[in-house]
Amino acid sequence: MEPMLIGSIIGLSSREVELLAIIIIAVILIVSDALRPDLVAVIVLLALGLTGILSQEEALSGFSRPAVITIIGLSVITAALERAGVVQWLADRLALMSGTSELRATAVFLFAGAFLSLFMNNIAAGAVLLPAAVSVARQRNIPSSRLLMPLAYGTLLGGMATFYTTANIIISGSLQAQGQPPLTMLQFLPSGGAMVVTGGLYMLLAGRKLLPRRESVGRAMMARPDLAKTYQLAERLWEVTVLPESPLVRQHLSDTLIGAKLGLTIMAIFHGREARIPPGPSDVLHANDILLVLGREERIKQLEAMGTSIGRDGQQPAHKLPVGLTEVVIAPRSPAIGQTLKELRHRSKFGLTTVALWRAGRSYRTDVGEFPLQAGDALLMVGTPDRVRSLAEEPGYIVLDQPSAGPISATAQAIAAFSITVAVITLAAVGLVPTAEAMIAGGTLLVLIGCLSMEEAYRAVDWKVVGLIGGMLPIGIALEVTGLAEKIGKGFLIGLAPAGPLALVAGLYLFTVMLTQIMGGQVTALVVGPIAVSAAVHVGVNPAAMGVAVAIACSAAFLTPFAHPVNMLMMGPGGYTSKDFLRVGSGMTIVCFLTLLVVMRLFWGIH
Repeated sequence: MEPMLIGSIIGLSSREVELLAIIIIAVILIVSDALRPDLVAVIVLLALGLTGILSQEEALSGFSRPAVITIIGLSVITAALERAGVVQWLADRLALMSGTSELRATAVFLFAGAFLSLFMNNIAAGAVLLPAAVSVARQRNIPSSRLLMPLAYGTLLGGMATFYTTANIIISGSLQAQGQPPLTMLQFLPSGGAMVVTGGLYMLLAGRKLLPRRESVGRAMMARPDLAKTYQLAERLWEVTVLPESPLVRQHLSDTLIGAKLGLTIMAIFHGREARIPPGPSDVLHANDILLVLGREERIKQLEAMGTSIGRDGQQPAHKLPVGLTEVVIAPRSPAIGQTLKELRHRSKFGLTTVALWRAGRSYRTDVGEFPLQAGDALLMVGTPDRVRSLAEEPGYIVLDQPSAGPISATAQAIAAFSITVAVITLAAVGLVPTAEAMIAGGTLLVLIGCLSMEEAYRAVDWKVVGLIGGMLPIGIALEVTGLAEKIGKGFLIGLAPAGPLALVAGLYLFTVMLTQIMGGQVTALVVGPIAVSAAVHVGVNPAAMGVAVAIACSAAFLTPFAHPVNMLMMGPGGYTSKDFLRVGSGMTIVCFLTLLVVMRLFWGIH
């Protein structure tokens, strides 16, 4: 059917039909994971130009927009703060503030996540605080699931109160594209600040009671009641290989009497590509099986008389060191994403054995090396402390059990990095310097003073996000020049007009929240932003108020773990399932919606 005929049926011109088709196809491709989002964005850019909806200059203009420049500069600033030790310094002190009660620890990490998100990327804030939260949970004997979801939600709430969230920057760009003043930090802080207060209170008073008491696969294994006393005795984990001539071969574990005779505990059996954690009494030992054994060194050595070898692969005695269990989370922008551990040659490179993988609420213990890694995967690894420290230095891996080297002291470079960051954010917030220029200037100064090199600055930028935003931003121009944004906005108005302007803002807010759970905040902001601004302009609602409301909705990613990468980051270490996010996040979503209605009335004067 010709576009003109379709348009005549639904009241749209042929160009509007073509644009609507491009948007719908792009959203389907992104939501279905049929293609990478940044590749879809490039296809959209080409489609807008080739169909003549936009000129060549308009189609390519997304990459020169202030929103893209701001995101690049902010990425460099965030990386510099981490590299200089500023963020870790803050995390160390927050851990000291957590006290001994679960309520206090929850409050500390929830509001710490909100605070860090005011001036750095939400994902980076969550990644930095994640190891500290896990460490505090273990020291205080609190299930990790009681702290990590509040931490994730804290970063999302903090993202509502600042200009420096990707979705907020995109919405500000949508306002500029339609001739409106850009949004500022001072407009987000009161509105989002109210969200932080009410959302935080909900989590501490009600949401905390809905949190599960659950551990990741690694913590659950290490916290078995029968092992608690053993850990207090400072015993160690050892890898023990069953030699082919051992009398243990073909014996059931219960018949070996290893526990009864030597007082040792076999925590896992590695048989080929399968890990049995924990092993059962009826499990049969085979030649070349590797046992993960807990016990004192003098007792471990007695196992050698049973035809075993301490260590593996014919290691020399000097390498027969005790090993430990550690949990490692794949960071959202890790270079390991999409590759398998086998392809990465992980064991030969780092000397660590991955025995289990936790993904989306499920534990996998067979053929773990064959799984293409995804952001948020939690891996249970076995190896020596020096090998763990080596992995912790690699980009893209968050090691939760890395031994602390003690609190980091604030160096002159860290103080300088913090001062520069505060200065550029302040200048941008009060409007003395355009935000994009302030962020680029801040990043440049941090490179000049040696906080990070140019190579590290390039690596700090998530070019996938830059490609996504630069390619999709021209949709806003297309929606405006074709008039489609105005028609869609009027469609919302027709249904909500009888209830007044506040109902229009509330309706677009709820619509945006639902899309965010499916598409994520960045894509939702790119699609909904131009429509919301156009609706506000043509209906007479304050465009800045509408922009703030929709931007905040893009951060309300509480209902599904897939709505925001920071949620995925917490899933493995917290042992969460999708139902956990729906149960706790439903109340948070309602609280934020009610808070928005109050803020729109009192602060923005919309009724």
